[in-house]
Amino acid sequence: MKILLCFGTRPEAVKLAPVYWSLKQSPDFQPAVLVTGQHREMLDQMLQVFAIQPDYDLAIMVDRQPLADTTARALTGVAAVLQAEPFDFLLVQGDTQTTLAAALAGYYAGVPVGHVEAGLRTGQRRQPFPEELMRRLTSQLAELHLSPTTHARANLLREGIDPATIFVTGNTVVDALLSIAQRAAQYSTPLVAELQRQKRRIIALTAHRRENWEHLSDICHAVRHIVRTHRDVSVVYPVHLNPAVREMVLPALQHEPNVHLIDPLEYAPMVALMQASFLLLTDSGGIQEEAPALHRPVLVLRQVTERPEGVIAGTLELVGTDPERITSAVHRLLTDAEHYQRMASAPNPYGDGHAAQRCVQALRHRLLGGPRPEEFIWPV
Repeated sequence: MKILLCFGTRPEAVKLAPVYWSLKQSPDFQPAVLVTGQHREMLDQMLQVFAIQPDYDLAIMVDRQPLADTTARALTGVAAVLQAEPFDFLLVQGDTQTTLAAALAGYYAGVPVGHVEAGLRTGQRRQPFPEELMRRLTSQLAELHLSPTTHARANLLREGIDPATIFVTGNTVVDALLSIAQRAAQYSTPLVAELQRQKRRIIALTAHRRENWEHLSDICHAVRHIVRTHRDVSVVYPVHLNPAVREMVLPALQHEPNVHLIDPLEYAPMVALMQASFLLLTDSGGIQEEAPALHRPVLVLRQVTERPEGVIAGTLELVGTDPERITSAVHRLLTDAEHYQRMASAPNPYGDGHAAQRCVQALRHRLLGGPRPEEFIWPV
């Protein structure tokens, strides 16, 4: 059966790559890949890392393109592919404009849609923006919901989704991470290797989400305080290529000697950076899921998270964007060894490395009547 996987951003590529290869190894399915190019440079890096050659590339992005234009171009592009070639099923992932546009195109074309990482919710329409509404709307369009955790499934059940269509798989990001982590050290950048040689405590920082743009100055203020207070700490910040982010971050931090502003890293070097880090500061969703597998504490630069399992498990702490909260939480991790160890050793609530296999089994169950897969259960 012909399965079309549609994605456009780096996180989508990371999380669908294990599903693609599991489908590729199955005699029951013939996968094809459509990319929208929503994150052009970073997407191309992921395709190379995971050895995926797209069958269709829409190349939808232009500089500073409004959200509506991105969504519209993705919708018409995916619709044209579905009109030109028949597919038995369409798989999307996560909560991007590509996700929603592709799911809507599938609905219009009568092609059933499966949603990988279904059911994440903050309960606040604009936190994060626009992702919260993207994933809610995608859930209404999808016919197969591949939820990473039982908490995500509970969110879908509260919204009236048919329980027979929901499968708890674990998160495929853990599959991707584990496939890279064993050899990630060879991808370490010279900067990270030098900081390790100097026995610096590295804090990896990522901050780029749209709802945090107005708070980037506060985050940068906290970073300056951290490196000036803790002289053995170096912050490594892969700065997003979005001009709106770079125009705020570069002037604020480029003259701090212990803050290293670098271009976004490819996936394997980013995994190597996370492995080398003492802790992580992030507003990213994926890093919240990846860090528990690497036993690294994460301070989340957001007011709410759609991934509360990590907070419950103790490996994540929500600190928001207030400089005092950020610096206080970092100081505690840097100075309280017992607290650090509790966070670093917390169980991984997001996956066990077999999520992609469960996704394929769920597809087989849905399309071919195979047995329902055993669900991922968080080991609490």
